Amino acid sequence: MKNIIFIAPPAAGKGTQSAILEKKYHLPHISTGNILREESQKDTELGRYIAEVLSNGDLVKDDITYTLLKSRLSEDDCKNGYILDGFPRNIEQAYKYDEILKELNQELGYVIKLDIPLETLEKRITGRRICPDCKTVYNLNSETEKPTQESICDKCGGRLYQRNDDNITSFKNRYELYIEKTKPLLDYYDKKGILYVIDGNDSVEEVSKKIDSVLKKGM
Repeated sequence: MKNIIFIAPPAAGKGTQSAILEKKYHLPHISTGNILREESQKDTELGRYIAEVLSNGDLVKDDITYTLLKSRLSEDDCKNGYILDGFPRNIEQAYKYDEILKELNQELGYVIKLDIPLETLEKRITGRRICPDCKTVYNLNSETEKPTQESICDKCGGRLYQRNDDNITSFKNRYELYIEKTKPLLDYYDKKGILYVIDGNDSVEEVSKKIDSVLKKGM
């Protein structure tokens, strides 16, 4: 199995689809967002800096992301491929990622873009709630995805929380950055012949089937 990159706006479902692929193909799901959030929990100068940037809906300095990402991709569980979520975000990062891959003797693999309407994304962002214990994700704005009790996880009883950056102001900032920076990135991968565009507005199951069909073609 080759490496897989997901490119999509906030709340497009790339984390959910990554988790499905992780289980099916036994590949590590590497989210730069999760790497940064884990680092932000540490009581260090770097951790405090990342926490402040994330709470404002801004992006962490690239050099920091590169260092943390390369360290993660160097681990043994990535040798047979991995699922990369949230990186690269722009053409400059794509060039740097090429350098990292060369140093690690890895291939680009697949680049999958999830398309989804802005209105749907806003509802997903403002309604998203996460269980800190079992990591189950809910959405208060969806009849099929909301928990039985608003703040309690149906699976383990954990108390659900809302991420600091899951608010409309932060989302709009992140979305505008995404639109501005992503087009050159998509053109770059399209010219390489490894870009696949998937309609992400379908059900989780249907989106998963579409992604799976793309991956099977390259096997």
